[in-house]
Amino acid sequence: MIEVQDLVKDYGSFRAVDHLSFGVAEGEIVGFLGPNGAGKTTTIRVLPGFHAASSGQVLVAGKDVLSHSLDVRSCLAYLPENVPLYPDLRVQEYLKYRAAMKGVPRKQIRLAVDRAMEKAGVTEMRRKLIAAVSRGYRQRVGLADALVSNPPLLILDEPTSGLDPNQRAKIRELIRSLEGQHTVLFSSHILSDVEDVCDRIVLIHRGRKRADGSLAEISRLHGDPELQLEVRCDRDTLPSLLEGLPIKGEAVYRAEEDSWVAVSVHLQGAEEGVLEEVDRRVKERQLPMRRLNLHAPSLEELFASLTMEDVEVSA
Repeated sequence: MIEVQDLVKDYGSFRAVDHLSFGVAEGEIVGFLGPNGAGKTTTIRVLPGFHAASSGQVLVAGKDVLSHSLDVRSCLAYLPENVPLYPDLRVQEYLKYRAAMKGVPRKQIRLAVDRAMEKAGVTEMRRKLIAAVSRGYRQRVGLADALVSNPPLLILDEPTSGLDPNQRAKIRELIRSLEGQHTVLFSSHILSDVEDVCDRIVLIHRGRKRADGSLAEISRLHGDPELQLEVRCDRDTLPSLLEGLPIKGEAVYRAEEDSWVAVSVHLQGAEEGVLEEVDRRVKERQLPMRRLNLHAPSLEELFASLTMEDVEVSA
C-alpha cells in the first residue's frame, strides 16, 4: 500500500529525511516512531503530496504521489495532530459536509456518515455542536472524518496526543478495530499506544531508518536482554554460573535474606539456550533457585538506545 524508496527531503542546507526506505502492506497497522526532529512529520507530509520529495520515490497504492497526486489523495485520509474542525457545526452536519467535499455521491452520504460515526464511536454525539464535545470526542470526530469516504489508507499523526488515559484507550480500541479493513500508518510519541496497537514498527532518527519490524524482531536485533537469576548460594559460586555467557557490561549482585543472592546481567543479543544452560548449571550444583528469566527490553528502552543523540532541529 505504501512504498517509500530512497526518500530524501531537504530544506535548504538541512536534510530532514536522508535516503529513507520502508513499506507498509495492505491491511497492516504500522507504528512510525522517532524523536522530535527525526523526520516523521516531513515523511508523513510527503505521502499525500503535501510536500515534494527532493529525490527518491513514494508510491501509494502503486501510484507515484507526484505524477498521480489526485489519485493518491483519493485513496487516503490524513489526520493531523490538531484536527481542523468547525466548532459551530453539529457532528453530523460537519461529517455530511466533509463527505460531500470528499466526493461521496449524494445518495450515499447519509449511509457513509452513519457508518463513519459508528466506527468512530460518535453516533450518540451526532446532534451535538462540535464546540460542546470533549477533546477525546473531537479526536473521534476527526477519525470519523478520515473514515467517511472509506479510504483504504489512513495516516494518523499523534491521534492520542493530549487525551486522558480513558480517552486514549478508546482511540486505541478504535484503531485496532480497523485492522484488516484499512491500512494504517500511526505516528505517536506515546510508545505504549504504539506497542498496544501496531503490528510492526518503523523507527527513524535524524532522517534515517534505525529499525523496522515487530517489537520482538527489533528486540532480538537491537536489544540486550537482561538475565535475572535468584539462587541461594555463596556469592563466590555465582561467577561459575555465568561463565562463558555473552555478557555485556558488569553483572549486578544483590544480597537477599536467608543467603539468597540475586544477579542481573545484560547479554549481547538474545542468545537461544541461555536459560536452559543456566538452569542446567544451577541443578548440577544442587542450588535452590526461585527466579530465572530473560527480560526483553521494552519499546521505551529500545527507543532510547536507538535514538541516544539529541536532535535540536524539528522536521
